[in-house]
Amino acid sequence: MQYLLAIYEDERAYSGGPESEAWQNILNAHNQIAGEMAQAGILRGGAGLEPTHTATTVRTRGGSQQLHDGPYTEVREQLGGFYLIDVPSLDAAIAWARRIPLHGDGAVEVRPTLPDTE
Repeated sequence: MQYLLAIYEDERAYSGGPESEAWQNILNAHNQIAGEMAQAGILRGGAGLEPTHTATTVRTRGGSQQLHDGPYTEVREQLGGFYLIDVPSLDAAIAWARRIPLHGDGAVEVRPTLPDTE
């Protein structure tokens, strides 16, 4: 079964940008875990995301659509990236989620994907 491992952190922890020590440390840690997932044969995809100020949200209400710069809601943690893995059980997905590196506080949401309808 496929699971999305969605990574939420406070993006201010990386305010120094790609040259900062925090950024380089977390990038190295993610390269390591992604390599381990690939070697285990479970990695189906994944990516880090640009900061929230680069986002555009399309919101539909009452049949009409509006565009908003950035994320639509104010939250303490932002979606910073994800992995898509294929493992036999929720317990296996949680075990991998526990290994996802975070810089300080944060969360990894584990969510199964819908079954393939083909």
